[in-house]
Amino acid sequence: MSDINEMEMAPANGTPTAGAHYDASDIQVLEGLEAVRKRPGMYIGDQGPRGLHHLVYEVVDNSIDEALAGFCDHIEVAIHPDGVVSVQDNGRGIPTDAHESSGKSAAEVVMTVLHAGGKFGKGAYQVSGGLHGVGVSVVNALSSKLDLRICRDGGEYFQSYERGVPMTELTRVGDSDAHGTRVDFRADDEIFSTTEYSSDVLKSRLRELAFLNPGLTITYDDMRPDEEGNRPPTKIYRFDGGLGSFVEYLNKGKEAVHRPPIFIRGEKENTTVEVALQYNDTYIERIYAFANLINTVEGGTHVSGFRTALTRAINDEARRAKLLKEKEANLTGDDLKEGLTAVISIKLLEPQFEGQTKTKLGNGDVKGIVDSVVYEGLKLAMEETPEILKPIVDKAIRTRQAREAARKARDLVRRRSVMSGLDLPGKLADCSNRNPSDSELYIVEGDSAGGSAKQGRDRSFQAILPLRGKILNVEKARLDKILSNEVIRTIIQALGCGLGDEYESERLRYHKIFIMADADVDGAHIRTLLLTLFYRHMPQLIEDGHLFVAQPPLYRVQDGKKVNYCYSDKELKDAMSNTDQKRTHVQRYKGLGEMNPEQLWDTTMNPDNRVILKVRVDDAILTDELFGILMGDAVEPRREFIENHAREVRNLDI
Repeated sequence: MSDINEMEMAPANGTPTAGAHYDASDIQVLEGLEAVRKRPGMYIGDQGPRGLHHLVYEVVDNSIDEALAGFCDHIEVAIHPDGVVSVQDNGRGIPTDAHESSGKSAAEVVMTVLHAGGKFGKGAYQVSGGLHGVGVSVVNALSSKLDLRICRDGGEYFQSYERGVPMTELTRVGDSDAHGTRVDFRADDEIFSTTEYSSDVLKSRLRELAFLNPGLTITYDDMRPDEEGNRPPTKIYRFDGGLGSFVEYLNKGKEAVHRPPIFIRGEKENTTVEVALQYNDTYIERIYAFANLINTVEGGTHVSGFRTALTRAINDEARRAKLLKEKEANLTGDDLKEGLTAVISIKLLEPQFEGQTKTKLGNGDVKGIVDSVVYEGLKLAMEETPEILKPIVDKAIRTRQAREAARKARDLVRRRSVMSGLDLPGKLADCSNRNPSDSELYIVEGDSAGGSAKQGRDRSFQAILPLRGKILNVEKARLDKILSNEVIRTIIQALGCGLGDEYESERLRYHKIFIMADADVDGAHIRTLLLTLFYRHMPQLIEDGHLFVAQPPLYRVQDGKKVNYCYSDKELKDAMSNTDQKRTHVQRYKGLGEMNPEQLWDTTMNPDNRVILKVRVDDAILTDELFGILMGDAVEPRREFIENHAREVRNLDI
């Protein structure tokens, strides 16, 4: 849409307007990496934190390609205090000889030409990671400075770039017996809205890559000091157990139904299939699927093949072992979801990606290949270790019974709606607008805050749903119990879209949903409970960009007749530095109810003034891990998390 807004459009009747002249001179050709700097979002997704971290992934993926080809077993990643990121491997090193068609060094071609590299011709790499193939040249274009060091053929070579433009020739600077490539780059703050890297996000991806490449060592060093001058210890990731270790990591803090995880590996039609799975005592399914190391978050044919094989193999073995009665129906795929943790990794020559974010595998032949390999592998595992079958089947039967109870609970909710003549809860103060794309819903903690929000809102497009009573922690509950919780039923009725397998996006009544809670510990708990509900049972809300967190101010600063609202301690400090301390009054808001309707509207609900956070999932595995730690049954992982992150807490009210 932004591109259209920049154009001068002629009126519908064809009458020329000023500036309507259009000929060959108006056609702009972007040379080299200029196109990347002009439209960075086309290459890395966005110019925010997601795109920033994507730069690191692109450089690391080059090193991973060397590991996949068998030439690299150690990758080092470091974040330096000045914002420079360095990635070094012990692979073969980017070729330094002259490139035949350009006359430049092969290394310079790789660094300055889009879609140039060893992964495009099937010569250097049979299988490669990296989603879009844009690679390190895009990183070069979006870096204010990049230094390239290569060790190979007995020499050490160096070249420097600024915003994608070579500042030097590739020069041999010395002799070396080492081999590999090192890239040091600083993301361009003219391009990115932030250049602050998240260690948690980077560690999660590097850990994931180490799991997927057994025998590969990845070290991560965050050299940035904290406020006390300390820096975190170096992290070393190496998992010789591969996917089995990955599943055990994902199930950390959960009670396994069987041990060890089932591991399956097979190769068919030039496609390598690896799967590890283990059931645990929770109610959540966790399936992570990768194609050529790319996290296919939207699934695809490899996931479909896995599900078919799992259902078929367990039913066959359950019948053979007489764990299902003769007249008892087969277990369904839904029966076998609860408590399943699985990692699927396939490597193939020509992956075809589909979906909105190009992270859904579409190769049609892959479904049958994965089905065959997994079915045979599961049958063999259950024949060799028959004791793993019964607890899986028993859990699936309990799940089937709970799903029947959940169906009855859903029917009860529907019947109550019909009998009352309404499909909306009585607590909801609805808006007059009936167009979902123009309507907003505020889910508000507490009666007093709900009252202020109802009075302060714009009734034409803003609806208010005050929460009364305690919302259930859905991380610890089956669906039937979730649907019997009054607060959750109220939310489901207000949204209108259903949840779980019955979610229908076209029935969603509001396209902006705000969680609005107090800025204290209780408010944070309410937000986390609601986020857990939406993430676990309405993830499409987040994927489609409908969920937000309202940010009420922490302070009201009055200097004479002038009033400022501050949303952080830093903003308060800045505001106080420009005021007369003697006549300044500071009010700390601990609850939404402390604001009158006008203040709540001005600070938190007025689209022209409000500060909001859009909820999105940048890293599904890290997000899943955090919800499991914070909201799960196991205490020890939560204690460890609190100890590790206690220093980062601000504005803690106890």
